[in-house]
Amino acid sequence: MPLPPRSVDITLLLEGSYPYVRGGVSSWVHQLIEGLPELNFSLVHLGAEKLPDEQVRYQLPPNVLELHPHYLTGEVASDKPRARDGNADYFAASDQLHDWFRHPEGAPKKDWLDRVVLQKDLAKAGDADDFFYSKAAWAQIRESYARYCPQAPFQSYFWSVRNMHAPLLKLAAIARTVGPTRVFHTVTTGYAGLLGAMLQQLTGRPLILTEHGIYTKERKIELQSLFLREVPVGASHAADSGMEHHHQAWIRMFEGIGRLVYHAANPIVTLYEQNRQRQIRDGADARRTQLIPNGVDVARFAPLRARRPEQTPLVLGLIGRIVPIKDIKTFIRAVGVLVDKLPEVQGWLIGPEEEDPVYVEECKALVKSLQLENTIRFMGFQKVEDMLPQLGLQVLTSISEAFPLVILEGLASGVPALATDVGACRDLIEGNEPADRALGPAGEVVPIVDYDALARSAHSLLTDTARWRAAQQAGIARVERYYQQSIVIDGYREIYRRTGVH
Repeated sequence: MPLPPRSVDITLLLEGSYPYVRGGVSSWVHQLIEGLPELNFSLVHLGAEKLPDEQVRYQLPPNVLELHPHYLTGEVASDKPRARDGNADYFAASDQLHDWFRHPEGAPKKDWLDRVVLQKDLAKAGDADDFFYSKAAWAQIRESYARYCPQAPFQSYFWSVRNMHAPLLKLAAIARTVGPTRVFHTVTTGYAGLLGAMLQQLTGRPLILTEHGIYTKERKIELQSLFLREVPVGASHAADSGMEHHHQAWIRMFEGIGRLVYHAANPIVTLYEQNRQRQIRDGADARRTQLIPNGVDVARFAPLRARRPEQTPLVLGLIGRIVPIKDIKTFIRAVGVLVDKLPEVQGWLIGPEEEDPVYVEECKALVKSLQLENTIRFMGFQKVEDMLPQLGLQVLTSISEAFPLVILEGLASGVPALATDVGACRDLIEGNEPADRALGPAGEVVPIVDYDALARSAHSLLTDTARWRAAQQAGIARVERYYQQSIVIDGYREIYRRTGVH
């Protein structure tokens, strides 16, 4: 593929994150781009739908040449359907690909990807009418329904199939709009990863995958939560079997997409060993996998240590999005328990609230019901440099995490951490090998959804000055020795060099 004069070195494929969402993966992406000023980037952002208040949340570095947002909701087929026979080869390949999703052995065949994923047999790029309106499609859906879930209402099954496939058909059309690049880099499997697999198939350019959290694991948590909400308590199996199939079908689709991405990507990068082992179990070739932990710009955060007050503040700070996976309600309940022993304690929720307004209102209602309006503050998005010196402990109550950058930022600033036992949190707080563990704990790790344990640990750390100081020093030493941002940047500079970016 010919490259234009000021060519794009890396096209980043992003889903629901940078540059429209702050924190987490978005912060990591921003640091990566800023850390490699000698390389030019293009950004392809995938969102569910364009929100009325959507805006770019970061000042894009000068080495970002392009930003292309795309949205996966909305109709993809004609609003004036007409009868058609449909392409028999397309649907035969589709059956084979779906069978591979259910029982994956070896690599998916190239002609399945060409016909089903890239839609090369359809009349034109992005033409979905064959899938939605043809006799061949109807026959395939009926046969699959009869084989796999005849107990579910057919109408529910039909719309489930339609809603699962519509974004995939949109992705095939988006793939044909992406400009020339030397390397594609997706920061998840999921839809962005599938787009990367499509582009690798179309162009022959290398695809790099970085997984912070394991996409299929996180979608399982979200879908299980949705499933439990939608099935009434005490519902019979006959009543909920349609929803159960709907749930399992989405999980299987994301698992299948993950396998497609693992087969297309090289290297496959993640942040810590447990995730790498999960990738291998889910179909990644171990020889393609490697670890690059997150890192932090220590020089940026070290000066914050001098801004801390002499006395440890009785402030618990949770820095993150106010969304269910962060389990903000456990934080609120823990502060409610702690305030009985430490009446002066404060709980600060520091993070954007726009992602899930319904959940935010539920959290505020909980605060009110526990009469904690004078104890817990919803502070919205803030500069972390302004907040960290004012905290006594940084708290993370998530039910799922990967490698929280915010913990590293806190430790580098001199703030011990109190976190649930998810992702790499135990490694960051306690160390992950003998020399690291010898530095001592930089706080405490507690079980998920256990607000009593969280309150006990917070009380112990905040009321034992010697223990708090030891945790502070352990955190500073651990970050400075093992988690410098320069290590991360050098790791990706080498990956890009190996994959053809000079």
